[in-house]
Amino acid sequence: MTNTRIGTPLADGFGGRWTAILFDTFLGGRADDLGRLDRLTGDGDFGNNIASALGRAKQAADAETPQDYRGWLTAVSHGFLGTGGTSGPLFGMFFRDLARCSGVGEPTLAELSAGLSAGVATVQRYGRAEVGHKTMIDALVPAALALESLLPSGADPAQALAQAAESAVEGARSTADLVARRGRASYVGEVARGVLDPGAAAAAIVVQAAAAAQSGADRSLDTRWVSA
Repeated sequence: MTNTRIGTPLADGFGGRWTAILFDTFLGGRADDLGRLDRLTGDGDFGNNIASALGRAKQAADAETPQDYRGWLTAVSHGFLGTGGTSGPLFGMFFRDLARCSGVGEPTLAELSAGLSAGVATVQRYGRAEVGHKTMIDALVPAALALESLLPSGADPAQALAQAAESAVEGARSTADLVARRGRASYVGEVARGVLDPGAAAAAIVVQAAAAAQSGADRSLDTRWVSA
């Protein structure tokens, strides 16, 4: 069978490291911070939902360690799909598309880019959100576009993912200036202005974690921007 994969797979163990960084970051306190943001503009359950989803995913992974990238990301997807609220299913479908981007082993940068774009399209299809609506889309679209734009140049995967993460963080931070048009925050109008959207912040952290997983950086992410 001819190998039709484009490019070299990402670093060995990328999927496992990505997932571990997500566990460490959100279960280590950032879910609580996102919950505080949500209480300012929504119903306050977002942080608990994130922690519950990743707690279930970690429990499943501890019970039966996934064997590859697809297994790790599928575990995260299942954790979110079993979570209530609006964000749980959306993040669940997003991670499901990321999991499916690679059939065997770690994905190539092009495959991960395609998976990210597919996940964004799914979230937009079901959530009906666009950039500027103050949702997770404000972080995910810039990240997907940044990664896709770097593929033709043959960019180093670590540098490409770092740029995608930077774009995601910039997108998430921009939500503080917006009035929400989707989600619970859309009910409070101007009250939401000045507050980061917790979904966008969580999405940006997901991309930051991917960049750290590829670079081999310390598992402690710099997420101080969330509470800046």
